Amino acid sequence: MTDHQRIAISEAAPGVQIVTLNRPEKRNAIDNVMRGELLAALQRADGDPSVRVSIVRGAGPCFSSGYDLKSDLGANQPYFTPNVGLQWARHVSEGWMSLWDLAKPVIAMIHGYAMAGGLELAGACDLAYAAASARLSHPVLRFAGLPDFPWFPALLSARHAMELHVAGREYNGVEAANAGLVNQAFPDDELETRVLEIAKRIAEVPPAVVTVNKRFVYAALEARGVRTAIRVGNDLQAGPHLAAIGGDTAALMQQVKGTRKSAE
Repeated sequence: MTDHQRIAISEAAPGVQIVTLNRPEKRNAIDNVMRGELLAALQRADGDPSVRVSIVRGAGPCFSSGYDLKSDLGANQPYFTPNVGLQWARHVSEGWMSLWDLAKPVIAMIHGYAMAGGLELAGACDLAYAAASARLSHPVLRFAGLPDFPWFPALLSARHAMELHVAGREYNGVEAANAGLVNQAFPDDELETRVLEIAKRIAEVPPAVVTVNKRFVYAALEARGVRTAIRVGNDLQAGPHLAAIGGDTAALMQQVKGTRKSAE
């Protein structure tokens, strides 16, 4: 069994793996160690015949507060990314989009709040379900430009994407389901049971059938140029566009941290 520092892995039912973001004391802030462990665990599951579907959840009071800005996100990145556009945004986007290429589905199970990078992780998962009281937002958009993984226009209607990007809306779980940020919202005390029922239903289907259906959906997104749009978003954050936002990186980081405190 692989030892992990930032995640925990368990079996919820035959064929159903649960990967828990396991930094509750840090509100499951995502550093490079956590991202590396999460991606590696999901990649291993893709080649493990005993796993047919994975659920990603957060330990403690929330799914994730976003990327760990107290860590050095430029150091010890879990895979190589060329320094093209804004390197960090390109790096994290390529990693999250790699989940779309896995043969087996990945489900996000969201409780508490999913903020900023936590909401970006939810977008990387094939399916997402939230507690009715969950709070989903990307407050960084109000003062620091685009998301690092700008998936909203790819999977939401233009109206809902605009509301996130321009109006900075925060959604509860029910509103998020109506907007398409998640598939469904469930009463808080039913979330785990209902998501597990869905995962078990997936696990009952022959893996090859699940894989071809998953790949077909993403092929349709590819025909719409989804990855290209995401990479353009990464590039827009570099050069003069970044300068136009403002060069005081330290002040931006303090604003990001302030949004987290206000959510707790």
